[in-house]
Amino acid sequence: MDDMLKEFVVEALDLATNVEEHLLSLERNPGDMNTLNAVFRSFHTIKGGAGFMNLSAMVSACHLTENLFDALRTGQVPVTPEAIEAALEASGFVADQLTALNNGTEPDKLSTMPKSLEKMLTDAIEMKGVSKKPVAAKAKVAETPKPVEKAAPLAAKKENNGALDWEAYFRAVTPPGTLPEAEAAETAESEEEEVHAAAPAQREETEAVKSSLSGAEVKQNAPAKEESIRIDAVKLNVLLEVAGESVQAANQAAVLLEKLSQFKFDGQAAPLMSALTETLTRASRYSTELQRATLATRMQPVGRLFQKFPRLIRELARDLGKEVDLNIAGAETEVDRVVVDSLYDPLVHMLRNALDHGIETAEERINANKSPRATISLKAWQEASSVMIEVTDDGKGMDAQRLRDKAVSKGLINAHDARTDDEAFQLVFLPGFSTKEVASSVSGRGVGMDVVKTAVERHRGAIRIASQLGTGTTFLIRLPIELSIVPTMLVRTDGASLALPMATVQRVVELPETFESVGGQPVLRDLGRPLPVKSLGKILGYTPASERVGIVIAAPSPYILSVDAVDGTADLVIKPLTCISTPGITGTARSAEGELVLVISLSFLIDGCKTRERITA
Repeated sequence: MDDMLKEFVVEALDLATNVEEHLLSLERNPGDMNTLNAVFRSFHTIKGGAGFMNLSAMVSACHLTENLFDALRTGQVPVTPEAIEAALEASGFVADQLTALNNGTEPDKLSTMPKSLEKMLTDAIEMKGVSKKPVAAKAKVAETPKPVEKAAPLAAKKENNGALDWEAYFRAVTPPGTLPEAEAAETAESEEEEVHAAAPAQREETEAVKSSLSGAEVKQNAPAKEESIRIDAVKLNVLLEVAGESVQAANQAAVLLEKLSQFKFDGQAAPLMSALTETLTRASRYSTELQRATLATRMQPVGRLFQKFPRLIRELARDLGKEVDLNIAGAETEVDRVVVDSLYDPLVHMLRNALDHGIETAEERINANKSPRATISLKAWQEASSVMIEVTDDGKGMDAQRLRDKAVSKGLINAHDARTDDEAFQLVFLPGFSTKEVASSVSGRGVGMDVVKTAVERHRGAIRIASQLGTGTTFLIRLPIELSIVPTMLVRTDGASLALPMATVQRVVELPETFESVGGQPVLRDLGRPLPVKSLGKILGYTPASERVGIVIAAPSPYILSVDAVDGTADLVIKPLTCISTPGITGTARSAEGELVLVISLSFLIDGCKTRERITA
């Protein structure tokens, strides 16, 4: 794909996604003229770029949809469900074509516009209103195929002296509605006569337009684009890695300088040490700023992801015969771009399961004294160094005992596992688990929620479930805002340096020599509550020495993790493990002293370090 086509595809995909959001909003508020105009402009813009790239099928779909919305906003056609459905189908066709191009399909290999889509759009356009006569002329102009905007410089008419018709050029590249409408001419000959017979004032206006265009001073009323450039993600990742390494090098240099300062320097060495200290301090500050600035370039609002789901919910609810509203909050919350891109499939699985398993039919909800129209909420917010994403439904909730029985019957657990409701809810993440007897096109094959947990943990996140029978279910995802740098607490056990994500650390406590015992498990009272004490070294396979320091871990079932010592806190540049998979370890890093540090998984800590214990049992 050449650079020009690639740029068009990226921008048009954003417009196509926004179109779907606007259409669903228009379905709820048919009289919203701002939304009508926004949809019209989006299809108009995509059509212009598609015409410039010779994408004929996309041009045809956009042109018909543009005509439809021109009729809608002028009142010739009412905003009906049929019109919205036709526009959504057109938007989907355009998005499919753009996705195919983005995946490497050659433009001449794209599919043609389906006849069914053409018929849907044509039928929607021909649903004329009562007062057709006053707007007949305008409708005729709207239905006439317009020159493609991007191709306007090539197609613009020429005056007798061979120069371009700059006024026609200007009107071609200016968004509709920006300039006063030109009076319709009866024939091409009469238009040429009017140009030659123009008054001096009109000639001056044409020259002004020409001068304005050549000087790039035209101000349009279309939404202003940000002054930005697109950078290949691979290049950005390389830059981020270099920035992280520079911070690491600066930290190590600072440690070496601190060790050197213990020695006495006389004579000419003293001012050199002073200059070296100042230079390293400045280098450390600039490298940190570089790292933060680079990280900021990868941050994107989750709204970019959330805006794809309203249409999914609408169509799936219709297929299942259920009435559902999707409420979105916190779309402005920013998170690493890699996380945004990878969360689409997990969230799709969660929303589909909520609709198919959680939400009841309208009749069932009425019988349960609920509103016949269900609600699914998708919410995001920032909490310390993590981003939280919550999916909540007001459906029938989850039956913990039924989940246990189903997992036992499938041989996924034994009868003594998953004793608490929280543990039972986690069974839905087991590969092959499903409560459906017969698989459907929506769910029931036992792979969806397993994919969800795998995707979340791949980005050092964790997912929890809370549910109340008859009330609803909540899925809560916790992810690091920045994937490359993680605030950690450095601890030591059996001489090994380990890092715990600060998102789970509540506080550090001193451990006694002896503990109370409950069921054979050592317990320590912390703030009046008895918490089990677990040895980090023993869980990971080390030989614990004298573990007299405890870390209170924030989890659904809080506990204390015992270690030999705490070495402080540090923002570490994490390198994921790619060749091996070690339970409980998510990656490695280098401390300021250059020592190799193993980073403990966030989900491993939140799950109570149970994975390793089960393996070693």
